[in-house]
Amino acid sequence: MDILKRITEYRIKKNWSEYELAKFSDLPQSTISSWYKKGMLPSISSLEKICKGLNITLSQFFCDGEDSIVLTEKQKELIEKYNALSDSQKEKLDIFIDGMLSR
Repeated sequence: MDILKRITEYRIKKNWSEYELAKFSDLPQSTISSWYKKGMLPSISSLEKICKGLNITLSQFFCDGEDSIVLTEKQKELIEKYNALSDSQKEKLDIFIDGMLSR
């Protein structure tokens, strides 16, 4: 995967200049420009800032189109609650949900 090309694709989707990307990512514009001029790759921490600025996760950044899934805040909250359950509680909840879906 061409990381710089991917960053450019996301930036263009938002109709942002490099300056706007830098501003929303809390990075100096000169840093972003130098990646392109010198063919350098951003560090992981810089890439995390880029993703935060673009309002995407690192996982979404590296996902190919159709595989990308965006969760709503409510879905994230439900996953956090589910993860806090014991294995026994998870089994019971799974049975309950399966029952609701089969109606």
